[in-house]
Amino acid sequence: MNNTVLGALWMIGAIVSFSSMAIAGRAVSLSLDTFEIMLFRSIIGLFVVLGIASIAGTRSQVTRRHMGLHVLRNISHFAGQNLWFYAITVIPLAQVFAVEFTSPLWVIMLSPLVLGEKLTQTRIITALIGFCGILVVARPGTMPFDWGIVAAAAAAIGFAGSAVFTKRLTRTESITCILFYLTAMQLVFGLICAGYDGQIAFPDLSNWSWIVLIALAGLVAHYCLTKALSLAPATVVIPVDFVRLPLIALIGMLMYSEPLDIWVFVGAVIIFGANYVNIVRETKAMQFRNAASEHVD
Repeated sequence: MNNTVLGALWMIGAIVSFSSMAIAGRAVSLSLDTFEIMLFRSIIGLFVVLGIASIAGTRSQVTRRHMGLHVLRNISHFAGQNLWFYAITVIPLAQVFAVEFTSPLWVIMLSPLVLGEKLTQTRIITALIGFCGILVVARPGTMPFDWGIVAAAAAAIGFAGSAVFTKRLTRTESITCILFYLTAMQLVFGLICAGYDGQIAFPDLSNWSWIVLIALAGLVAHYCLTKALSLAPATVVIPVDFVRLPLIALIGMLMYSEPLDIWVFVGAVIIFGANYVNIVRETKAMQFRNAASEHVD
């Protein structure tokens, strides 16, 4: 079995994990708010990360360098994840996933500020096309204003911020270090935000299974995505990821009687197209630079 097929299979694992997390998040939201979900998810995640790091012998890789970057990365991710959990409870799941696909386009806009990367004409155009896709999904002026769409769009920006700060951290820090502060800091954030009113709801026995699923699905999803990208080009992985949309739309229809909105799919195709064009151009540019470098050598 070649790496391209393996990458696609790992991507299917990520799709199933992301979809499972959406179902679990909607189920547990009936008794817990988003901050409480993040609190208990982070507690479980911290134990998992420490357990795996102990078995792998990588706990010594956790350092105190770049704490400011860790804080910025985790504030961005915490905000994005809370907004995402809110969005999946108030608008159809297909809408949330469609708008979430804009996250790579926001990465394009944030990269010059955080990573010092050049904002090329192609990147600007694809970002604008992706924004048009959001407008098709939301249809302002023809549909009632919905805070759920705003929350989903803001969540995509939060995830993009998390991605660029993570990329910056990977220049010097290990995955164990990044994941440790991901779970530890967001546990603290969750505790503060959930307990600001002096009341924190404790999950009952039935909710714990959903909380565990959210925690494990989140970790597994990102591991599968990283593994897929390490085996196959992004031009292969990203189209497979797009399968998430029809899958979650079908789940929404069967489990929650959510309507299938053709404009959500049209907008998502526009967003996907913008992402794909950018990936193809970036891949070709990288191949050209590598070839030029080898020629000079």
